[in-house]
Amino acid sequence: MDRYILASQSPRRRELLHAVIPEYDVIPAQGEEVITASDPAETVEALSLQKAVEIAQKVRPCDGDRIIVIGADTVVAVDGEILGKPVDRADAARMIGLLQGREHHVYTGVTVCCVQGGGREEVSSFSFHEETAVDVFPMNQGEIEGYISLREPYDKAGAYGIQGAFCKFIRGIRGDYNNVVGLPVARLYQEMARRGLL
Repeated sequence: MDRYILASQSPRRRELLHAVIPEYDVIPAQGEEVITASDPAETVEALSLQKAVEIAQKVRPCDGDRIIVIGADTVVAVDGEILGKPVDRADAARMIGLLQGREHHVYTGVTVCCVQGGGREEVSSFSFHEETAVDVFPMNQGEIEGYISLREPYDKAGAYGIQGAFCKFIRGIRGDYNNVVGLPVARLYQEMARRGLL
C-alpha cells in the first residue's frame, strides 16, 4: 500500500496536489532553508530535496508498503537575483518594484522521495524543476502601495500571488500557470506515472 505525504504547508500546493493524488497526508518540513546555489533552477531543486528528505527520514513504512514524499519550493528570479518571500513591507515594495513593467521567471523545484518498507528500507528520489515566464504591466507607486497593504504578498515568493489580487497586473505568461501558483502538477503527474508511483 502506498502512503503519500506532502512536505509543505502551502494551501495552494495542497489544493493543486489533489489533481494528482486524491488522498495524502501533510507533514510540513521544519528545517531552515539553506540556499547553496546562485542559479534559480539549482536552488529550487536543492530546497525541494531538503524538504522531501527531511520528512522521508522521519517516516517508517510497514513491510511491503511505500511512503512517497513530495517536496516543493518556488522562487522568482529577475536580473539574476533570486526573490524568496519578503521579510517585511519595504522588502515587498522593493520586489514588486523590480517586477513591474517587465518579464521575470518563476521556478518551482519538486523532489519525490520513495521509502520502500521491508527488512532493509530502501530510499530513492528524483528531482526536477519547471520555469515559467511572467510579464507584468507597469505599476505606479499607488498601485504598488495598495497591493503591499494586503496580506497576500508576505507568504509568497517574489511578494505576489498570480491567483490573487495581483492577477490584474499580469500581462501574460509563457509556460505552466500552476507552476507559478506553486506546483507544476502536469509535470509531476507525468514524472510519477512514468516511474510507477501512482
